[in-house]
Amino acid sequence: MNKETASSDSALFAARRSIEQVEEGEELAPKFDERGLITCVTTDAQSGEVLMLGYMNREALEATIRSGEAHYWSRSRQALWHKGATSGLIQQVREIRVDDDQDAIWLRVDIRGGASCHVGYRSCFYRIVPHGPDAAQPLEFAEREKVFDPLEVYGDAPNPTQL
Repeated sequence: MNKETASSDSALFAARRSIEQVEEGEELAPKFDERGLITCVTTDAQSGEVLMLGYMNREALEATIRSGEAHYWSRSRQALWHKGATSGLIQQVREIRVDDDQDAIWLRVDIRGGASCHVGYRSCFYRIVPHGPDAAQPLEFAEREKVFDPLEVYGDAPNPTQL
């Protein structure tokens, strides 16, 4: 892709023309689902720890690629979401990977402020689900201490968690 082609938003993504092109080619041809979303796993670039699982629409993926900061599609707010724009917990992208059939994105990020979860924990995956013989036990907290107080950071902003 040359600079001239890269200047228009639609030029970032190639049309999906063949299995060989998608699986073995050098063009980014993401497959968005019927809602226009693609799954995105985000990990800490240094530790490899899973920080969050989110979704991107075309605009969020383009914004992430262009800015070097993570953007997602908030399904609860139905809006583009620049991660950390409110909290200051910006996810600086170190690497973007796409899976074999280009229907999932993996971001490796550095996180300013040391946390990615709106609940205040470092990772959104802060609880362990017991399994096997322990399946009936309560969830275990892998993280006990919050990195920040969500009330101080977000004030009375609506909680994005939907029941």
